[in-house]
Amino acid sequence: MSGAFSRLGDNPAQPVRLHRLDGLRGLAACGVAFLYHPQSLFAPATMAALPQPFAWFRDWGWTMVDLFFLISGYIFAHVYLAAGALEKGHLREFAVARLARLYPLHLLTLCLCAVLFAAEPADTPLAFVANLAMLQGFYPPDAQAFNGPSWSISVECVCYVLFAMAATGGARRVRLVAGLAMVGALVHFVLQGRAGGPWTSDDLSRGLLGFFLGQALWLARGRLAGIPVPVLAALLIGGLMIDMGQRSSLLPLCLIAWPAALLLALRSRFAGSAPMRWLGDRSYAIYLLHMPVLKLIEQEVGKVSGGPGTVALWTAGFAALVLVLADLSFRLVEVPARRAIRTAWAARRDRAVAPA
Repeated sequence: MSGAFSRLGDNPAQPVRLHRLDGLRGLAACGVAFLYHPQSLFAPATMAALPQPFAWFRDWGWTMVDLFFLISGYIFAHVYLAAGALEKGHLREFAVARLARLYPLHLLTLCLCAVLFAAEPADTPLAFVANLAMLQGFYPPDAQAFNGPSWSISVECVCYVLFAMAATGGARRVRLVAGLAMVGALVHFVLQGRAGGPWTSDDLSRGLLGFFLGQALWLARGRLAGIPVPVLAALLIGGLMIDMGQRSSLLPLCLIAWPAALLLALRSRFAGSAPMRWLGDRSYAIYLLHMPVLKLIEQEVGKVSGGPGTVALWTAGFAALVLVLADLSFRLVEVPARRAIRTAWAARRDRAVAPA
């Protein structure tokens, strides 16, 4: 869930921000936070009675995390490869930018969950240490401990490291690393991919496939720009509907549906509109805050029963609460912490290069 633009420092030229992918990322965050995870708030009979379009989000809404990975890969290529920044030795700036973007809110939500849900069996001291090191996604069987959705952050961090190592050698090395990462992920899904999900064993492969496929889409952006919109729309719908039987249906989603969604978003004015940009800026907070809020509500009210109207009212109220908290978090936590970390780094860097 990386931002669509990262300031590297004073030297590299700044690429144009991809506002339309900000909007797409915001929609994906809302899909996970408001249409997939809240199903645990309702009684099974209530969920089963929902109209068919909602059934897809009930069963497959979790795969919108794979759309996050795809968007991140595309944006990282756009921001860092176009300027050749990592080839010019800006690895430390890259690391600081990632730390400033991801860690403050992750640390805050981790500590909140440690206080609020201390009785959870999975929330062990070792799981806390794994979360502090942003390795929670690689700590089975408790990869979902504390703030469960944060597992994807640890997978993204692995992708960042691989990307940075590759980008120091230029686009050619990026192509090689991206190809190897995608082939390795595809081999995993072909040999071990199971129907349904999500499965913890798929987490790293999901991240590698989505992130580096995003890189490949950016590298091929000139050729892909000629695909007609109706064809992309058909690919999106078809990818969402393909059933792989006993195999993982992540493949048609990750290889067909989500790439088509990304390419459509790049051509959509609505995706880059002011409300969508607002949502995109707060997508990280939506993603990390929704689960603690949901768990608190579940502790207070238990399972909710009723018809579609009841589900709609509870979901709308939950979404409104999370959006308010996400806005406060963005303005009072994320932006100030990001600015403070980058300012501290810039001051340290300037002291290091100043003449004696």
